[in-house]
Amino acid sequence: MSDQIPVLVLSGITKTFGKTVANSSVSLEVKRGEIVGLLGENGAGKTTLMNILFGLYRADEGKVFVEGNEVNIATTADAISLGIGMVQQHSHAVSRHTVLENLMLGLPGKNGFLDRAFALNRLKEIADGYGLRLDPSRVVSTLAVGERQRLDIIRALFRRARVLILDEPTSVLTPQETEGLFSALRSLQADGVGIIFISHKLNEVMAITDRIVVMRRGKVVADVVNDKTVTSVTLATMMCGHEPDRVQRIPHTRGDACLVASEVVLQRDEAKKAAHKINLTIHSGEILGVAGVSGNGQVALAETIAGVARAAHGSISIDGDIIENPSPRRMQQAGLSYIPEDRIGAGFVSTMPLKDNMVLSRFSYPPFSRAGWIDWGKVLSFAESQIAEYDVRPPDPQMPVGLMSGGNQQKAIVARELAFSPRVLIIAQPTRGLDVSAIAFVQRSLITLRDAGCSIMLISDDLDEIFQLSDRIAVMYEGSIIWETPIEQATVASVGLAMNGSNPALTEARA
Repeated sequence: MSDQIPVLVLSGITKTFGKTVANSSVSLEVKRGEIVGLLGENGAGKTTLMNILFGLYRADEGKVFVEGNEVNIATTADAISLGIGMVQQHSHAVSRHTVLENLMLGLPGKNGFLDRAFALNRLKEIADGYGLRLDPSRVVSTLAVGERQRLDIIRALFRRARVLILDEPTSVLTPQETEGLFSALRSLQADGVGIIFISHKLNEVMAITDRIVVMRRGKVVADVVNDKTVTSVTLATMMCGHEPDRVQRIPHTRGDACLVASEVVLQRDEAKKAAHKINLTIHSGEILGVAGVSGNGQVALAETIAGVARAAHGSISIDGDIIENPSPRRMQQAGLSYIPEDRIGAGFVSTMPLKDNMVLSRFSYPPFSRAGWIDWGKVLSFAESQIAEYDVRPPDPQMPVGLMSGGNQQKAIVARELAFSPRVLIIAQPTRGLDVSAIAFVQRSLITLRDAGCSIMLISDDLDEIFQLSDRIAVMYEGSIIWETPIEQATVASVGLAMNGSNPALTEARA
């Protein structure tokens, strides 16, 4: 077949959800060996379009062509059989199965048996060729979010897709892992694979793509060659319709110690001979940025302080009061709000309407409840006001959260937790999957909350964000905080050293 024929063509795709038009006559093509960046604000219709291509949704109108042939994609099995692979924002791996078992799901096997030898060999090829490594015997439920994202990328590579869709693939990867992924994409590009790369990290889009398509409110508004004339500012302006602003942290005088974790041992370290004891203090009016390679205990620490997981040892206090037997409700009553990194798995109930999710843990409290009866009018009014303030799209309080884009889910959960003026805020990956305008809005909200006296623990895999917002930085490595420093004394190099297990102070002294 001629190389001139695109490997993929979407023509006149339209998709609506009730009165909401997610895609309006969208057309897109991808050539063999071409990496196309797909950009747009949260709710612009990118993920909906890709879900249609991968068989998760059916288009109301339009056609799909693969290598010149019109195809009917009714299910994900149809998409996979056509050589279309997709790495989604949220992992769909089976939690109870191992990494290897997830890779083998759906494969025909050999002589009626699972071909483990083939799967292990293919996994090794991917690890050696692309630097994406996972222990094949690990159970998925024990993987951190970043490791699950890595598994989804490996699974897509495992099946040798002709068209590969990557929806925010680097959102939980370290810079080194991102470079490994980009090397993998370039190898796939050389093999003629067509790739659609969705990301809000504009520097990455410019670094890896050949062409960039921009969507706004369900329509394609730009299709440009990625040449030297394209800048992050021009792309952001295409996405938003205006030039975005950047939030700048202004030094702020902190108050007294507010959140104190004393001699805390994380549950996962309880069986270890030398359990790590974590001592951590965050003052009022201070943002402590917690950095570290994904899977080094940041999530466990956040869950322990929020009362989701029980500490094996130690105490947690807020404003000098020790919280006995911490639980999510007790910590919430003490003034703590928690925004987890896994917004669907731990933050929302995906099948429930947005309005219900907006008061998920506060149904039994005023003003949403009176004498044991839920005041649905107050629930709806609160949801509508937060949806409007945070520009959650579509602005439909009745829509199930699972049908919303990942960025809008994130805006909704931030809107929910910040609405109640917390004394302490634990927030993980606050801007993951957000567009440039939403990132600025959320970051500005965090700075405003800090200036009002809130103690904030910010966990982020984005070092730029850590440096932009934090007053102090703490680095976690293998379940322990190995280094803390004021932001003024930190550098990207020193934080990077700590993330790899070295004490920057000792390393720099030896140098």
